[in-house]
Amino acid sequence: MDEEAGKPRKATALQAAKAVFWAFFGVRKGADHDADAVSITPLQAIVAGLIGAALFVLCLVLLVHFITS
Repeated sequence: MDEEAGKPRKATALQAAKAVFWAFFGVRKGADHDADAVSITPLQAIVAGLIGAALFVLCLVLLVHFITS
């Protein structure tokens, strides 16, 4: 038993990415938000947010390039 009793588990990268995706989309269940707020660290949220923003910008650039070419 490595974990202390009552200490929340650290979220996985997929859980952090999912939380950031729903945050970008603007729809989030209250229970999911509360669970994510406990398990996702600020560093995970920042990294996932930066990656999500970079992917969003890249998709927009590729879409504009495709439409204008």
